[in-house]
Amino acid sequence: MQFNILTLFPELFPGPLAASVTGKALEKKLWSVRTVNIRDYATDNYRSVDDTPFGGGAGMVMRADILEAALLSFNKKKPSEDGGSKPARRVFMSPRGKPLTQNLVEELAREDEITILCGRYEGVDQRFLDQYNFEDISIGDYVLAGGEIPALAVMEACIRLLPGALGNAATTGEESFSEKTGGLLEYPQYTKPAIWTTCNGNILNVPEVLRSGDHGKIEKWRTAQSLEVTRRLRPDLLAQHSTDQEKEE
Repeated sequence: MQFNILTLFPELFPGPLAASVTGKALEKKLWSVRTVNIRDYATDNYRSVDDTPFGGGAGMVMRADILEAALLSFNKKKPSEDGGSKPARRVFMSPRGKPLTQNLVEELAREDEITILCGRYEGVDQRFLDQYNFEDISIGDYVLAGGEIPALAVMEACIRLLPGALGNAATTGEESFSEKTGGLLEYPQYTKPAIWTTCNGNILNVPEVLRSGDHGKIEKWRTAQSLEVTRRLRPDLLAQHSTDQEKEE
């Protein structure tokens, strides 16, 4: 999988993704990243990439002509089955975008190539986004200084789903939001020691059912715990879970 990154800060990539499991996947060439510094395509001596917004208002807006030159520098068109050409999927990291859900991550992870635009300043000229079919994606209902951290989040979420990226392919099956959990949050996890005495003298045990060896009971316990954790932390997901079950029935 290849990521093309349009950014003013190319030095941020691959950043933390060069470590841990994503770093090992990079070494195995399961994914790659190419960056283009948008400022390299500025046309004035000040290397300006933005200008004042039409209609007035605070802040500056990134220019469509400069972004276009940066985008086209990737020269990333790929042959399609019908003999034409297929551009990479294009994503603009924006707080106004559709939420990045696990379902969307799984969809993105099936792409061979994705181009991600990391905005800065007040925004991006809408004409550029419309002309080149960028889809707005948000990692949450808050505003950051730029799109680089959201882009890294999208990349990591996709990379860990690539075949061979994780040591145990089953790991992703029972995580929060996964199909196996019905979109619910993951159940609590425990490991050794089975009996833990804290520094202030509290004695905490691993739930007995997890030590029973009865896989049927363990499965029921985990399902019940997933429901409880979701009810407590994300009741909105529980409502969606109920709606999905009704549709299946």
